Amino acid sequence: MENYYLHPEETEPHRTCQSKRYITKLMFLAAVNRPRFDEFRNEIFDGKLSIFPFITKEAAKRTSKNRPAGTLEDKPITVNTDVVRDCLIEKLLPAIREKWQNYNGETIYIQQDNAKPHIKLNDEKFLREAAKDGFDIRLRFQPSQIPDMNVLDLGFFMSIQSLQHQEAPTTVAELLLAVNKAFNELNSQTLNDVFLSLQLCMVEVIKIRDGNNYKLKHMGKKRLARIGELPKQIEIFLQR
Repeated sequence: MENYYLHPEETEPHRTCQSKRYITKLMFLAAVNRPRFDEFRNEIFDGKLSIFPFITKEAAKRTSKNRPAGTLEDKPITVNTDVVRDCLIEKLLPAIREKWQNYNGETIYIQQDNAKPHIKLNDEKFLREAAKDGFDIRLRFQPSQIPDMNVLDLGFFMSIQSLQHQEAPTTVAELLLAVNKAFNELNSQTLNDVFLSLQLCMVEVIKIRDGNNYKLKHMGKKRLARIGELPKQIEIFLQR
């Protein structure tokens, strides 16, 4: 369910759904890195690799008011291990190599959460493809039972979702356009703030000696950015 605010004189749109049990769901694989800025805070890299929908093209079986029979339509697919592996190899790895044009041998880690369809860290086919062109790309799992360790769930998805909801899509094709538009329009400073929040979470986890029973502290990132004092990384001081 989504809430929309209308002007008192605005006509309420007519929206219908055959059944709440059969609402179309579409999954995406999003890949981001921390943005890069120079010493004058000019953007060098926006941190956004890409976002990939799990869809397939199917020909429409019947003619409707929207399209004739035979028109190729976007259809969601069931996501399993093979689908995830193919997406990583055929889409994500090429996107990483394209963005890292000045690659100098550092290890690149891809963090995934602990969902069952995700491939294992020692998946032979992925490791074979990841080692091509001299790259050192490895998989890592998100720490279990600590959702704040996932930068996408921590704030990135909420940010693009707020932009996507402004479009109010009604079809899969419209949803794809809305999500891609929101992904591209999200500014790099917002993504950088989410990575700083991730560091704050890590600091709190260290302070309580591992666990998830902590409260995330606020540091006023927007205010610090305005006065030019936003830190690049969060420091921690522990007492024995």
